[in-house]
Amino acid sequence: MNFSKRVLNMQESPIRKLIPYSDEAKQKGKKVYHLNIGQPDLKTPEAFFDAIKDKTEKNDIVSYSHSAGLMELREAFSDYYKKWNIPLEKEEIIITTGGSEAIIFALGSVADPGDEIIVIEPFYANYRGFSEMLNLKLVPVRATPETGYAVPNKEMFENVITKNTKAIIFSNPSNPTGAVYTKEEISIINEIAKEHDLYIISDEVYKEFTFDGKKHISIMNFDDYDKYIIVDSISKRYSACGARIGVFATKNKKLYSQAMKFAQSRLCSPLIAQYGTIGLLKNVNDKYMEDMINEYTQRRDIVYEELSKIEGAVFKKPHGSFYVSVELPIDDSEKFIKWMLKDFDIDGETVMVAPLDGFYNTEGAGKKEIRIAYVLEKEKLKKACYILKEGVNEYNKIYVK
Repeated sequence: MNFSKRVLNMQESPIRKLIPYSDEAKQKGKKVYHLNIGQPDLKTPEAFFDAIKDKTEKNDIVSYSHSAGLMELREAFSDYYKKWNIPLEKEEIIITTGGSEAIIFALGSVADPGDEIIVIEPFYANYRGFSEMLNLKLVPVRATPETGYAVPNKEMFENVITKNTKAIIFSNPSNPTGAVYTKEEISIINEIAKEHDLYIISDEVYKEFTFDGKKHISIMNFDDYDKYIIVDSISKRYSACGARIGVFATKNKKLYSQAMKFAQSRLCSPLIAQYGTIGLLKNVNDKYMEDMINEYTQRRDIVYEELSKIEGAVFKKPHGSFYVSVELPIDDSEKFIKWMLKDFDIDGETVMVAPLDGFYNTEGAGKKEIRIAYVLEKEKLKKACYILKEGVNEYNKIYVK
């Protein structure tokens, strides 16, 4: 049976590919604490459901919307961004089917098959999948756990730029590391892009998730450069992952019109979810966000304290998103995770995390690193991290001499 080189070259999701092991563990009666996927456990605000109910009571057809999204929704996003000092007008916003589609639109609009996209690694794993889908080459510059995964220096970017380089993509705050880039760090990326005429694709999905007084810096807080692209999503900030509503935004009118071809080809994003998102943007107040960040700050602190008890673990306290990436004193993170699910438990309970090697493009990188999503209640997190620590100790008695 023949398949396309495109699909054969794509990696499986490092977040989801080990799910069969957790399913098997559950079938055997084990309880699995899922720290492998960024699915918030907080309730989606009622405003989402109220808006859907209100709109559907007035309409008896689930119709197509404009391919760029409902005008009322784009206006609501424009108002939201201006509160963040991001000057986006409704005509500069395309509503997408999740942030994933926004990334595909961005990559597909600025690069041809064989072109190169620079990425700060470790990176959101689907950047690689989307690049492979589009036959693009992802070129990494390496951040390290010792520095808290800070933006690499300018020279490292310069060393990988070629005539085929078309853009730089990164997430800030970072998935998977939790790093929050400073203005000085973003300036490095901005300077390089301008000097080499590159697009910047800034993934700002986690902009609300900053701790310890850190502030999110948007790429659009910088110069009036016409090669800025923002991708965004409601999934995390409103605990609405399944709504699949995202944003592609640019002030470049020509680029916008080209990206609209992709939007028109897939017709529109889900109408019902667009209704719900209007309710979120118009009715969710600042207190909801403050309470959410306070909760995640406490969760972050618990995870940091518990991981610090693992002798030999290398990491810094993350300042954003709801992830922490850690280098563990083990030989192979995927092997370790499979072992945790198959062969280890404490009182019938075990833990699932994500191996970080799938968040790298450099061969062999991240082999000892994991990503933890602290999306469980505080007591569950504490217990899960204890099980993880004990698992590391037991695993090393068996496999690491």
